[in-house]
Amino acid sequence: MALSSRLLASGTGWRVQDVVCTSGPHDPPFEEQHDGMCIAAVTGGTFRYRSSLGAAVLAPGALLLGNDCHCFECSHEHGVGDRCLSFRLAPEFLETVVSSVPGARHTSFSVPRLPPDDRLLPVIAAAEVARDDGDAGTLEELALRIAGAVCGALNEAHARAPTPGARDERRVSAALRHIEACADEPLSLAELAGIAAMSPYHFLRTFRALVGMTPHQFILHTRMNRAVVRLRRTSENVSAIAFAAGFSDLSTFNRRFQRIFGLSPSAYRAQPQ
Repeated sequence: MALSSRLLASGTGWRVQDVVCTSGPHDPPFEEQHDGMCIAAVTGGTFRYRSSLGAAVLAPGALLLGNDCHCFECSHEHGVGDRCLSFRLAPEFLETVVSSVPGARHTSFSVPRLPPDDRLLPVIAAAEVARDDGDAGTLEELALRIAGAVCGALNEAHARAPTPGARDERRVSAALRHIEACADEPLSLAELAGIAAMSPYHFLRTFRALVGMTPHQFILHTRMNRAVVRLRRTSENVSAIAFAAGFSDLSTFNRRFQRIFGLSPSAYRAQPQ
């Protein structure tokens, strides 16, 4: 098991780390204890996370959640490696956030993860850019923003669906890895179901239960995340970025971007981070 953690920024009650793991199916599970309240945005790879809150397969766009001093285990039965942006928050830091989120009451997490969600995409994409730019000031603001977004999302969360078994997790993880590697290519439900060795109907139902959205929604979410990061990193024109991310139609990309971010891609790029 090879795990590296790089401190990106820190302050009173918070710190942000870039965590990279290169473990694979033949490595033993990684066991540790959370040091602070943990919100970790998965930016690459898939892995299985297990804690006192339950177990979940995590894929890019998902948020791992962990309570202070709780033990957890990570394993990579279905592929090699992952990368996360880990926000470690002191319990009292999170309490100040919860007190400012309408309707939020709980200062501890009750679920092991939040699935990919377009509403969280802006803050996660901004965190990826800040990580790569070494922008500590932006990361301080994002620690507050992502904590608030998580508290709000948990307040709205519905009861969890029954968790599929290990065999289904393994099969869906194969499809997730394929989507991550080929998100810019046309991907059909039948093709992904074939990779998972499932019928399309069973695959659709199982994928949604494990990931929190349908395969098509996850593909679009992955493409949009890559496009947003590229908008910030480069000066390429919007159409080139949209097509490189896998969107075949610029107007569709613009409409979806407008719906998620509330402004056009060009206007978003012009805004300060």
